[in-house]
Amino acid sequence: MAEPIWSKFISPDTILEQVQNTAPFLKLGAAEEGPLIGLGGTPAGYLRVLASAKAVDTLEDYFALCCSAHQATVATFVPTDVDSKIRGVLWNETRDAETLGRMAAFSLQMRDWTVEGISARVTIDAGLGPVSGHNGEWFSVASGGLGRYLQLGMEEPFTSQIEAELEREAEAFRKALRTPGREIDTLLLAVSITHNLGDLDQGIGYWEGAAKHSAQKQRFHRLAHENKTPFGGIFQHIANLYKECLSAEGHRHYPLRPVKALRQSPALLLPLGPFLDDWGATIGGSPLLTDGDRAEILDALLRGCKKIDNQLGYFRALAGWQSAHARTFERAAEGLPGSGKKLLREPELRKKLSVPRRSFESSYVKRVEALRTKVR
Repeated sequence: MAEPIWSKFISPDTILEQVQNTAPFLKLGAAEEGPLIGLGGTPAGYLRVLASAKAVDTLEDYFALCCSAHQATVATFVPTDVDSKIRGVLWNETRDAETLGRMAAFSLQMRDWTVEGISARVTIDAGLGPVSGHNGEWFSVASGGLGRYLQLGMEEPFTSQIEAELEREAEAFRKALRTPGREIDTLLLAVSITHNLGDLDQGIGYWEGAAKHSAQKQRFHRLAHENKTPFGGIFQHIANLYKECLSAEGHRHYPLRPVKALRQSPALLLPLGPFLDDWGATIGGSPLLTDGDRAEILDALLRGCKKIDNQLGYFRALAGWQSAHARTFERAAEGLPGSGKKLLREPELRKKLSVPRRSFESSYVKRVEALRTKVR
């Protein structure tokens, strides 16, 4: 009996367990019949695939499952570890045109999947739609597929789609930058877009043969790293803004990963830092959390403040919590272990927690206002 296609990778059961562990709030529904690769064509198509995870039979079905698991968890506290598979490994498992065609069609459906209920790291433009890290995950999948098509000398469907998404995100940034009052949105877009360009590079990193010398490589690669002319150089401004103001917030939030209480609802998902005052207020007031949960979260945030150099988001979460819900903050502090109580007493931390939100954000706003005079 032949081994299943996924035998050298993570099993479907394990992938589904990982999804349910980090996002138990997802409603997967009933399993559907037929190939998983055909279930992705709705805004929540990833849920249909996950519900039918046990039916994985082919390479393209396993690819659909990995893409769906990544969609569901990448903005949670513990993302599933399938990045390399959907960016390159599974694309390189086949040369069959029909198989690649089904994988490509599924990849293009991914671009239209909703992030509602699975991410708080979204910036919405009324005309251009949401921009989030999920767009970067799509970049990495699409660029992985593009590289395989180019390597095999096959006609590909990805170049125009990648081009269009880059243009959309660039225009979303320009619009926010031009609009007084949207300075924080501008900064959040800089975070998402810079990370998305990194994801695009991740997919390109799997390219081999002719793909490595292609026009697409020249146009799409390292847009956040080099002074390149495509897209009017806007991505250089975006990347510089990120590097100068926000790069310390680009860590993986390891201190919060063990806190299972944070996984129980999309209402507790972490937004983009460092502007976490509102999230801190949510933690302080959420009826989903007990005093014990809050003590564990407070301890994790305090340890993160100490261990992650130069980040400010956790300080702002604590400040927002303390400002909006002083009583739950005090009760959580009483439940801290001795090491946490010691951290909470440190003068430098107390000083940072005392900074008003408006004062904290004003320096960031001024940086965007300065950039506004340079970019048209």
